[in-house]
Amino acid sequence: MPEDAGTDVQALRDVVAAWSEFDVQACAQSLNEFHHVRVTVDGEQVHAVHERGKGPRPFPIVLTHGWPSTFWEYSALIPLLTDPATHGGDPEDAFDVIAPSLPGYGFSQVPARTDFVDADVADRWARLLVEGLGYQRFGAHGTDVGARVTARLARQHPERLVGIHLAAFGMPAPSGMPTAEEAEYVRFQTEWRATEGAYMDIQWTKPRTLGYALTDSPIGLAAWFLEKYRAWSDSRGRSISGLPLEWILTTLTIYWMTATANTSFKPYYTMQRTPPLLEEDRVEVPTGVAVFPHERVRMPSAPRSLAERHFNVTRWNEFPAGGHFPAVEQPSVLANDLREFFRPLRRSNDRDG
Repeated sequence: MPEDAGTDVQALRDVVAAWSEFDVQACAQSLNEFHHVRVTVDGEQVHAVHERGKGPRPFPIVLTHGWPSTFWEYSALIPLLTDPATHGGDPEDAFDVIAPSLPGYGFSQVPARTDFVDADVADRWARLLVEGLGYQRFGAHGTDVGARVTARLARQHPERLVGIHLAAFGMPAPSGMPTAEEAEYVRFQTEWRATEGAYMDIQWTKPRTLGYALTDSPIGLAAWFLEKYRAWSDSRGRSISGLPLEWILTTLTIYWMTATANTSFKPYYTMQRTPPLLEEDRVEVPTGVAVFPHERVRMPSAPRSLAERHFNVTRWNEFPAGGHFPAVEQPSVLANDLREFFRPLRRSNDRDG
């Protein structure tokens, strides 16, 4: 079959062979190098990595991952944010990092409600940060599903957010007359959905059926996820993906050991039943956008004009390398963009406080 027919069989064999020899104890030791917390919010357990910054006044930031990912998406980024001085930065830029597991992903409890949507995750994050961890004002960054949650967080709790930073995010079609660039984006979205959107169609219509298969078969789980890791990363001709093999195996292990492939589809299922943020719901919180457009199979990237219909965009950067998982593919670049975006905002927040 041609390359675009799905996961390459040899790449799958290579990953499965490596996974069969993967040192799970060493993996657990790597996970435990971070400080983990479990906080009860709305009667349900939320897991998060909570790493304190090393600097005179660390600024809190919540990092929200997407699919098919976990909190481990931020494992290389967290040290760069918490301890910038050790990595060639300024200790004044240190962050306290909170990296939760989305509900139903990894170590966070599956929501009891069947209608639990992005807006509910955003409310839960606000309670986690304020009531659970004691932060009154903070920043937020998210990719993919996490970008949707981050946008909702800013929309629903603007008094708590100093600023938000987005990557790997999509936008609805513009209302009214689109610009030529916006019209091209909508056309590309339609084309992409027709050729690359089969996974999305099943995950938001019949996710439970697929979930049984992926929870029963580690090879099936690896095949389903590996297709996205290769297609959505800056693979540059590599047979597996542009992501480190150890990261892939750790992520697969978290999903397999927690049996959460099924429940990770929930944001897709509920997304179809949730009205999108409209242009009249524009987020006024300062917003930074980082575009890493070099997926092997490029996703539609919203133009700045469309983003500005929905967000108060104060920073927009397009980078020459990296794809859908910038915290894994380009952690230093992303760390620097986060530092620079939040630097004036944290100072303004200090003066206001």
